[in-house]
Amino acid sequence: MRWIIVADESTAEFYEQDKKYSAVRKSFEMHNDSARKKVDDIITDHGGRSYDSFGMGRHTMAKEKQGPKMQGAVVFAKSIAGKITAALNRGDITDFGLIAAPKFLGILRKSLAGAHGSEPCLTISKEVVGQGTAVVDRLLGEL
Repeated sequence: MRWIIVADESTAEFYEQDKKYSAVRKSFEMHNDSARKKVDDIITDHGGRSYDSFGMGRHTMAKEKQGPKMQGAVVFAKSIAGKITAALNRGDITDFGLIAAPKFLGILRKSLAGAHGSEPCLTISKEVVGQGTAVVDRLLGEL
């Protein structure tokens, strides 16, 4: 059995496919609630503020590498990767494919990197979360 994971920063839909060209059926979903929140609702404390030594500029003193939304997406991608790796290790699935929003696909692939046997058999960079099995079947049929 193969999983086809359709994902973006807030939702991952897991579809099952018995054979390479058989129709898919939806199995379960995972959700990232922090992706739907506003940044101010995620951050409980803002960094300190400072004035420039010259001029009237005012800016934050914190230099964050990743915003809270990006951090949430990375954590979500790691939980998806963990679910895939566990299923592969148990023998529940033989392989998997990814259909993900372009920005999230890179994060997801990075989260899967290095895990034994965690290279997807197919990847499609497209935003199709919530569009149903007919769209997933059509995309797979185009390959």
